[in-house]
Amino acid sequence: MSWMNNARAVGLVSVLAVTAVLSACDQAPSAQASASAPPPPPVEAATPLIKSVIEWDEFTGRFEAAERVELRSRVSGYLDVVHFQDGQLVKKGDLLFTIDPRTFQAERARAKADVANAQARLALSDRELARAERLVATKAISEETADNRRSARAQAVADLEAARAGVAIAELNVQFTEIRSPVTGRISDRKVDVGNLVTGGTESATLLATVVAVEPIHFVFNMSEADYLKYGRLHLEGMDKSQGHVPSKVQARLMDETGWTHEGVMDFLDNSLDSASGTLRGRAVFANADRQLTPGTFARLRLVGSSPYQATMIPDTAIVSDQSNKIVMTVDAEGTVVPKPVTLGPMIDGLRVVRSGLAPTDRVVVKGLQRARPGGKVTVESATIAAKPEPSTVGG
Repeated sequence: MSWMNNARAVGLVSVLAVTAVLSACDQAPSAQASASAPPPPPVEAATPLIKSVIEWDEFTGRFEAAERVELRSRVSGYLDVVHFQDGQLVKKGDLLFTIDPRTFQAERARAKADVANAQARLALSDRELARAERLVATKAISEETADNRRSARAQAVADLEAARAGVAIAELNVQFTEIRSPVTGRISDRKVDVGNLVTGGTESATLLATVVAVEPIHFVFNMSEADYLKYGRLHLEGMDKSQGHVPSKVQARLMDETGWTHEGVMDFLDNSLDSASGTLRGRAVFANADRQLTPGTFARLRLVGSSPYQATMIPDTAIVSDQSNKIVMTVDAEGTVVPKPVTLGPMIDGLRVVRSGLAPTDRVVVKGLQRARPGGKVTVESATIAAKPEPSTVGG
């Protein structure tokens, strides 16, 4: 019987051993799978930047001279001297051209002689009238003769005034032989060389050159009706706050500039909208002390388009597109990626304004966006969103 008990014991041990092996085989894949499962992918997330901002609207326009004058002679004659170099800066009153003045100087001398002649006739008329007044009192001459003397004196006075007017005209003609700059600015090249006949004093007078004022300088652009209405409301709001009119500041940049390096103010809006285009012409003025801005140059201008407000801002790279929708990936407290549709505003200081769709406490995926799958788990590393103001921008 003992051998039978031994045999049963050996069999039980064998069964337990086989069961243990089978159980170990069943549990090994599960443990191995658990040990080899990767952790959720890492991403960097940050809460949106909340910052007080002002929105700007941009327009394309062109710089124009504040003053532009075509130089034409008021008298006809031969061009005698040119007193400037083509393209130079000239000041108001600088002598630019001289027409041969000798003919006009001779006419002035003749006019002065006419004045002397008229004065002599007037003096004679005065003496004759004085004698007539004495003689008529004694009835030595008739009243008719005295009246003739009075008339002669009046005519002599009129002749003297006409002669003096002739001198004034002759003096003006002599002055008109010197053509001076009416404004301070930059002159063009000469259109006529010395020795050529210049026609003056008519609608078809010879064009000699042009002068454009470059300091200050105007910037002209067109705005839509919607923009005009918006700015009208902003203007009224500004007047309510300041209790007075404050010119709107503007900034401009040339086509090869990256920053808004030029600052000016609005100084004119047209009195009606163009019925064909539905736009309104606006104008700003810039100091242009360094004369870097040239009439005819195209540029971009930006104008304050909103009152200051607290904006929600994120990097533009954190935004993905789904057809016509814009989406931002956020991460909840459990590490799950939650997409949120958003409405976007303009770029300010290197960040995109989010008008709606995000809360200030939302954690927005700003790096590793390709690893953030909607509904998936991620490992969040904290990041910070910072604005990057343009270093060359004037006036904030």
